[in-house]
Amino acid sequence: MNKTMSRKLILGIQHVLAMFGATVLVPALTGLNTSITLICAGLGTLLFHLVTKRKVPVFLGSSFAFMGGIMAVIGDSRAGDPDFLEKLASLKGALIVAGLVYAVFALIIKLVGYEKVNKVLPPIVTGPVIIVIGLRLSSSAINNAFYVNGDFNLKAVFVTVCVLATVVAVSIFAKGIFNLMPILFAIIVGYLVSYFMGFCDFEAVKTAHFFSFMDAGIRDQLLCVPTFKAHAILSIAPIALVTMVEHVGDITTNSAVTGQNFMVDPGVHRTLLGDGLATALAGLLGGPANTTYGENTGVLAVTKNYDPSIIRIAAVFAILLGIFGKVGAVITSIPGPVIGGISIVLYGMISSVGVRIIVNERLNFGNSRNLMIAAIILVLGIGCDSIPIAGTVSISGLALSAIVGIVMAQILPESEDSVLKD
Repeated sequence: MNKTMSRKLILGIQHVLAMFGATVLVPALTGLNTSITLICAGLGTLLFHLVTKRKVPVFLGSSFAFMGGIMAVIGDSRAGDPDFLEKLASLKGALIVAGLVYAVFALIIKLVGYEKVNKVLPPIVTGPVIIVIGLRLSSSAINNAFYVNGDFNLKAVFVTVCVLATVVAVSIFAKGIFNLMPILFAIIVGYLVSYFMGFCDFEAVKTAHFFSFMDAGIRDQLLCVPTFKAHAILSIAPIALVTMVEHVGDITTNSAVTGQNFMVDPGVHRTLLGDGLATALAGLLGGPANTTYGENTGVLAVTKNYDPSIIRIAAVFAILLGIFGKVGAVITSIPGPVIGGISIVLYGMISSVGVRIIVNERLNFGNSRNLMIAAIILVLGIGCDSIPIAGTVSISGLALSAIVGIVMAQILPESEDSVLKD
C-alpha cells in the first residue's frame, strides 16, 4: 500500500471517530438499531457524494432534529416488543416521504436559480448562524468532558485536558503526515489515560456478535416493509422543512472551511437532493434520518485536508462497523471524556469559521443593522432548544434563528457603512 493511500485510510478513520458518538446516540435514544444506523450513514454518505459529483467533503450521520418525530411514532416500543415492527414500518414510510420533501425543494431551487437563494443568505446571516451551529453543540461537549453519570468528575477533567493538549501539540508542532492526525492521536492518548483512570468498559465488546446480521432481530428490521400512515407522515415530514435551513447552513460552513463555493458548484439543489435521498434510503432500511455533520466539518478545519475521497473512505468504514459488530463495539467503548475533549475542539472550530466569514466579509458591527441581526440570531439560536409548532412538530433554535435572520436581512435596509472600507 503506497503512502498516499495509507494517509487517506488514517484520515478516513479520524472522520469515523468524529461522527461515531453522535451517530450512534440517536438510535440509542430512540430504540432504532445501531448497526443499521451505521450502515445507513455510510450508504447515505456515498449516495450523497454520487449526487453531488463527488465534490463536497461532507459526511452524513444521524439527525437529532428528527428525534422528536421518531419518538412520536415509535413511542416506548423497542426491538422485541410485539408492536415494534408495525411502528417501524410506519416510521420507514414517513422518513421516505421526508426525503422526497427534500427532493421537491431541490427541484424548486434548480428552477429558480441559486442567485435567489444566495440573496436571502447574506454573510450577516450565515456568519452568526455558523457560530450558533458550533455553540449549540458546546453543552454536550462539556457534559461529556467534565461529567460522569451527571456528576462533575476531576478524573474526567484530567482525561479531557490530556486530549486537548494532544490535539493542540500535534496540530502545531507535528510535521508531515502526523500533522494531519491530531484527532486520531488525541483519541489514542485519551483512551490510554481513560483505561488507567477506570473509565473503560468492554462489556459491549464481549457481548457483541462478530457479524451484526447473525442477530435475527436486525434481519427482521431490515426486511420490514414500509407503510405510509398519515399520523406518522405528519409527525416526520414537516421536520424536513426545518432541517433544510440547517442543511444550507452546514453546506455554507463546509464551503467556508474549504474555500470553495459548493452552493454554486455542484449547487445547493444537488446537496439538498443528496441529503434527501440519503434520508429516504435510511427510511427504507430502518435507520434514522441522515443529515450533514458539523463534526466532520470540524475535522476538515483542523486537518486542512479537504479531499472528498477521504470522506468516502470514512463512509466505507462506517458500513463495515455496522456489519462487524465487534469492531463497532470497540469504538462504542471510547469513554465520554475522550469524546468530550475532541468535541470541544471540533465544535469550537465550527464557530470560528463563522467568525472568519464575518472578518473576511469586513462586516461593520458599528452598523446598527448588522448588530441587531447578529444579536438576535445568536440569542435565539443558542438560547432556544426547540419551539413547539403543532402536536409533535417543533422547530429547533438553530432553524428559528436562521429564519428570523433571513427575514430581518430582507426587511431592514442596508446602508453604505454596513461593510468596512479600506
